[in-house]
Amino acid sequence: MDAIDAAKKPFLLTRSLSYHHTFHRRARDSSLPFWKTLADDNPNVSNSNIGVVIYTTSLRSIRRTHADCCAVRAIFRGLRVAVDERDVSIHAAFRHELQTMIGSKSRPVALPQVFVRGKHIGGAEEVRRLHEAGEMGRLLEGVLGQDPAFVCGGCGGVRFVPCGNCRGSRKVFVEEEGRMRRCEDCNENGLVRCAGCFNFSFN
Repeated sequence: MDAIDAAKKPFLLTRSLSYHHTFHRRARDSSLPFWKTLADDNPNVSNSNIGVVIYTTSLRSIRRTHADCCAVRAIFRGLRVAVDERDVSIHAAFRHELQTMIGSKSRPVALPQVFVRGKHIGGAEEVRRLHEAGEMGRLLEGVLGQDPAFVCGGCGGVRFVPCGNCRGSRKVFVEEEGRMRRCEDCNENGLVRCAGCFNFSFN
């Protein structure tokens, strides 16, 4: 890897995640339009109007997964809607959250996975199909809009920043105990969510 490629990567990650397995969705009624047969019976997914949430990964170890994430991101950017992108390679809690919502805790899940207003749309194939059929606009009616050129000044679009409490080291000194302890403010990579980005939640 040369210096230029290394500079393009937002963070150095300590774990390698594999999400290339295919997630098999339930059988659909072929007599109905595709957008009317989307899964809407998952009790873990809220039905509130929270906009668009995309679970992605910034890891490039699996080329097809990286390409699919980029393609889906570009589709929603072109539709000028606000997106809460959740990178499972930066924050492990997103991975567990996704596996819980689609009922697949014991096996990897193909990325990206998209939710609109809490409803599971599917992966790259389903998003492309909806977009090409002109049905995506119907699903996105009423969701928050956003200038596709917008880039958060706090995190540069990464959605996370180094923890201000431990400076990203994941450890803080506790004077009362006279020792270092795990910082409780940040995740496993010493990061916290950027306060300047959209902060949607399924809870």
